[in-house]
Amino acid sequence: MNTKKISAYLTPVLLAFLIFSSNFLSADLFNFGDNNFAVWFVLSLFCFACGWLIEKYFGWQFGGKLVFAVTIATSFFSLIFIIFFKEYFSADNPVAENLILFSLRNVMLGAMGFFGMSVAEVFIIQKAKVIAEEKLKLLEEHRIDAKKEAETLLREAQVKAKSIIQDAELNSKNIILKKERIEKELREFIQIEKELLKKYEE
Repeated sequence: MNTKKISAYLTPVLLAFLIFSSNFLSADLFNFGDNNFAVWFVLSLFCFACGWLIEKYFGWQFGGKLVFAVTIATSFFSLIFIIFFKEYFSADNPVAENLILFSLRNVMLGAMGFFGMSVAEVFIIQKAKVIAEEKLKLLEEHRIDAKKEAETLLREAQVKAKSIIQDAELNSKNIILKKERIEKELREFIQIEKELLKKYEE
């Protein structure tokens, strides 16, 4: 198995690990005293990058299903983990509140993965659009060149057709003149024969 395939399959695993690891961070996102916000920002950035890579490796449709499945599965395992170790996860809060809070955190990081996929897809579509525009421009240039070539060929064909018609008319006139000359010579020959027969009879 090559490196590309290994990294492709490890990317969803990394996304799941990042989402699951968020359970061990403080719930207070904007607590600047212990750089909690910076940690959340870096975690979100990594999830964004994972989404970007998943889009690159698996495409929009399958990649979207994969990110959704990873988010749901990780959230489910997180909830089970929180239920079994509820003493560790903010004992002051009720279990139901903890479940909702941690689920939202997991979903938020999964949404960052989707956001990374979306941005990657936008870039892919934009690149495809530029390529399509270039192809359209080339096709338009080919169409114009083909049209010019067709017009040139048509003009040449018209000139050749006129030349053929003129040659045919000239040949026709020559044939008519030959026919008339032969007919005239034949009449003269018949006249001479008649005169000779007349003289012979006398």
